[in-house]
Amino acid sequence: MAEDNDSSQEKTEDPTARKQEKAREEGQIPRSRELTTTFILLAGTIGLIIFGSYMTSKLAGMTSYNFDLSREVIFDTEAMVHHFTASLYHGMMSVMPVFGLLFVASIAGPIALGGWMISAKSMAPKASRMDPLAGLKRMFALKALMELAKALGKVLLIMSVAVLLLAIQQQDILRLSDQEAVTAIKNSVWLSAIGAVALAAVTIAIAMIDIPFQIWDNQQKLKMSLQEVKDESKDTEGKPEVKSRIRQLQREMAQRRMMSEVPKADVVITNPTHYAVALKYDPDNMATPVLLAKGGDQTAMKIREIARAHKIEIMESPVLARAIYHTTDLDQEIPADLYMAVAQVLAYVFQIRNYRRGRGERPSYPRNIKVPRDMQFD
Repeated sequence: MAEDNDSSQEKTEDPTARKQEKAREEGQIPRSRELTTTFILLAGTIGLIIFGSYMTSKLAGMTSYNFDLSREVIFDTEAMVHHFTASLYHGMMSVMPVFGLLFVASIAGPIALGGWMISAKSMAPKASRMDPLAGLKRMFALKALMELAKALGKVLLIMSVAVLLLAIQQQDILRLSDQEAVTAIKNSVWLSAIGAVALAAVTIAIAMIDIPFQIWDNQQKLKMSLQEVKDESKDTEGKPEVKSRIRQLQREMAQRRMMSEVPKADVVITNPTHYAVALKYDPDNMATPVLLAKGGDQTAMKIREIARAHKIEIMESPVLARAIYHTTDLDQEIPADLYMAVAQVLAYVFQIRNYRRGRGERPSYPRNIKVPRDMQFD
C-alpha cells in the first residue's frame, strides 16, 4: 500500500543531484537526433566545399583513366583487374576526407548534448520494453506526439526546400549534360554543396526547437515526489537514530584519543571540580603551550585521575582553567592574552620538578594568577 501511495503522488520536485547522477549512470540523459543530423549535414557541406576541387580532380582522373584506353589495354585480359583496383583505391581516397569529417560529426553530435557516456545499464535488456501496454502508452505519450510532429515538419520543410532548389537550379542541372566531363563534375559538386547548405540550414532550425524540448522532457522524467525526496535524504544521510549513534561513537573515539594524550602533559589546571585542562610545553620544539585535553564534570574528573596515575602536576586555578577551556581547541596553542598566566603556572611546574630532583629551592605556589577580564568566564 505504501508503494502505491508513493507512486500516485504528484512529481513536483526538481531532481536531486543523486537522482541526476543515477539517471546518467543508467543512460537517461537528453539526446537530440536533430542536432546529430545537423552536425552531419554541416560536416558534409563543409567537406564538399573544402575538398570539392580535390574530389573533382580525383574523380576526373579516374574517369579519364577508365575511359581513355589504348588498344593494348583493351586486349589485355589482366588490365581490367588493374583498372578496377586502381579505380577503387582512388575512389576511396577521393571521398576519404569527407567521410572523415562525417565520422567526427557523428560522434560530436551526441556529445554536444548530454556529453560522452557509455552505459552498460542502458544497453541491458529490460522486460518493460517488451510490455505491449507500456508500448502503447509510449506511442500516445507527449514525446511520441512531439516526435511525430517533428518528423512531419522535417519532411515538409525538406521537401519544400528540395523543390525550391530544383526549381531554382533546374537550368543549371539540365546544362550538365551538355558540358565536358570535368566541368560537369565540378559543377555537380558545387550544386550539391549548395543543396547541402540549404538542407543544413533547415535542420539547424529544427534542432534549435528540439534541443530545449529534449532537455525539458528529460527534466520532467526525472521529477520526484516529495516522499521520494524525503526517502532519498534518509538513504543519503541515514536515519536520525543511526546518525545520533554515529555521532556518539565519534565523540567516544575522540575522547579516548584525547585521554591518551593526558600522560604527555606537563600540567593539568583544574576548576577544581567542574573543569580540567591539560597543557604541554616543550621549549625546544614549541613556540607556545598546546592544549592536549579538556573536559568538564565527568571528563574533568577522568583527566585528573589519569594525571594522578602518571604523576602529572595538578594545579587549581578556576579562572585560568575556565579561560583555557572556553577559548582553546584541542591541539591548538593557547591565546596570546593567556601567555603571562600560563607562564606563571609552567614556571612553577618546572621549578617544582627541579626541587624534587634536588636542584634548587622549593618554589612558592602561585596564588595570584592574573587573567585578562575579557578572557574570564563564569
